[in-house]
Amino acid sequence: MQDATTLKAYRAQLRDALDNDFQRQALDKFAVAYRASRANAFAGIDAPELIAEIAAAKDVAIDQLEELFAEFKRHAEAAGTKVHLAATAHEANEIIARIAKENGVKTIVKSKSMTAEETHLNDHLEGQGFEVTETDLGEWIIQLRHEGPTHMVMPAIHLSRYQVADLFSEVTNQKQEVDIQKLVKVARRELRPKFCQADMGISGANFAIAATGTIGIITNEGNGRLTTTLPRVHVALAGIDKLMPSLHDALRIIRCLPKNATGQAITSYVTWVTGAVPCEVGPEGKKVKHVVFLDNGRMAMAKDPEFKQVLRCIRCGACANVCPIYRLVGGHKYGHVYIGAIGLVATYFFHGREKAKNLVQNCLNCGACKAVCAAGIDLPTLIKEVHARIQDEEGHPAYSTAVGQVLKNRTLFHTMLKSARLLQKPITGGTPYLRHLPMFLFKDQEFRALPAIADEAFRDRWEKIKPRVTDAKLKVALFSGCVQDFIYPEQMEAAVTVMASKKGVAMEFPKGQSCCGLPLLMMGEKKAGRELAAHNMNAIDAQDFDYIVTMCASCASYLKHGYKRLFADDPAMTYKASQFAHRVIDFSSFVHDVLGISEADFAGPDKKVTYHAPCHLCRGMGVTEAPRALLREAGLDYLPAEEEDVCCGFGGSFSVKFPELSKELLGKKLANLKATGATAMATDCPGCIMQIRGGFEQEKTPFEVRHVAEYLAERLKRK
Repeated sequence: MQDATTLKAYRAQLRDALDNDFQRQALDKFAVAYRASRANAFAGIDAPELIAEIAAAKDVAIDQLEELFAEFKRHAEAAGTKVHLAATAHEANEIIARIAKENGVKTIVKSKSMTAEETHLNDHLEGQGFEVTETDLGEWIIQLRHEGPTHMVMPAIHLSRYQVADLFSEVTNQKQEVDIQKLVKVARRELRPKFCQADMGISGANFAIAATGTIGIITNEGNGRLTTTLPRVHVALAGIDKLMPSLHDALRIIRCLPKNATGQAITSYVTWVTGAVPCEVGPEGKKVKHVVFLDNGRMAMAKDPEFKQVLRCIRCGACANVCPIYRLVGGHKYGHVYIGAIGLVATYFFHGREKAKNLVQNCLNCGACKAVCAAGIDLPTLIKEVHARIQDEEGHPAYSTAVGQVLKNRTLFHTMLKSARLLQKPITGGTPYLRHLPMFLFKDQEFRALPAIADEAFRDRWEKIKPRVTDAKLKVALFSGCVQDFIYPEQMEAAVTVMASKKGVAMEFPKGQSCCGLPLLMMGEKKAGRELAAHNMNAIDAQDFDYIVTMCASCASYLKHGYKRLFADDPAMTYKASQFAHRVIDFSSFVHDVLGISEADFAGPDKKVTYHAPCHLCRGMGVTEAPRALLREAGLDYLPAEEEDVCCGFGGSFSVKFPELSKELLGKKLANLKATGATAMATDCPGCIMQIRGGFEQEKTPFEVRHVAEYLAERLKRK
């Protein structure tokens, strides 16, 4: 459980987690296997359609929580179940403790429940003298270790069989063999008497069906059914967001949840419980049955237009499975109680600003979590929104405020860049890199070589290279972003060369444009980001162009999707942002899909080239095939790399704030690229080029890293 109070202390915890070699290997191995398992599990199923149906059904339920609670309560109590609604975590714990006392309970068994983790139920009950035993194998292991779960579905994935064998040896006072099947038998032997002796069973609930007053539980171990059937008292604790109108809604989720969580077709057990079932030792021969619904901020969240979608979450844990950061540091340092991307958001609402303020900064904005979410939650956007809200509540750091003031003032920003070009000469050593960095300004950045600012910006070259078109069929505005304008102008020139090879493309470079504003989103400077977005939309009048083409994947995704979100509360600006976004297209898609460039346009010798898929292109823009097709059509021998679409670790300001994580992600990327046997790499993002090229340069590996446009331009047939 992450408990650092400052970012500095949090980074120290992250460095400790990076030293846990077994955890990193285990999470890496699972993450790689998960991709294939999930794909196989969803084979023959339209996953996007199923996810859209789940999201729509959950949204309907979220808007009716009060009515659904009343309906559930009516049906459940008619069947002999007592229903409670707890406003806070403490109240939920008190209700359950009171039920235990009223029924003379001494021993309690529990099946897996993230809601009970949220309320810290075990601590509360043990503090009142009850003996509480977790019966899910993973939960029992971490209970014995006095830890929280490191994953919502696989709570002990961070532990080796050797650690578990040592733990079980200590618990049983007998040396246990390091054999997984034998360790499972030890757990079964130790836990079975607990079920038989328990006075109360506490479970969670994956579903609460309003139409019948039924709770549904899906598990992979038999402990769930033993917990709900053997003890004379059964209490189910569930978030009020688990309410849904009908069984059909739950069955739809069951089709998706196991596949998305672990790549299973279905879990081993699906259990439905309705009413107080017969129980020989219970009062009047029936089991004592209670359902406790937890609010703890959920009802307020349901009324928040931005964050109500969080309540769609079905607790599959897939956002952690695909998160590059989770793979590095594990759940104990990437969540408070809830783990992964959903945990970064939920922590703010369920456990407060102090617990969330460091976590929400530790996000690459790579979009992997959104792409895999079983409920279609826009997790990256929500994480950044939480960050912005916290800064609005606590005050903005001086450095991010200063950056915001600079970036939204184009004249000031560009003047500073041009001045830096002159001032950098003593530290470049005549190379394209900053060779002699003042390390107090660039602490922990030695894992990559940083590029120098170009001698001449693209905007200053434009009039000299601008193609003159007399018979224009398409009018195109070029959006460079700050990196390709001032650091890599040769990438823009290459793109112009490629687009000019097709007749009738009239290009303009509106000089009033500035940074796209994505860095401000990453820093939580939403107000400055809105001003900068408005500035860019004024600088490039969308009505004057057929397309707005950008060579930067990050810019493309943010211009297309981010601007509309920034002005969601302003109908006039929303319309303007929508018109702008409609014309935004990435370079590879424009050249491949619009201009129809083909193999006949290129010539050149064979060359082995691998590819890195930028996060904001493959997930943000949904573009996967165009750049690879262009490489092949240009006559290049494209060699796929392992995990091409996993983040390189740049993330803009992320790599400055969390260099230790950026370094590790970069190391993985470089290793995968080298393993292809190629000595050159193409990509569509200047930020990724900065990261990967800088990494190869720092380790002195001769490996060419260039934009797709540069490879195309040099292989064009000269006319």
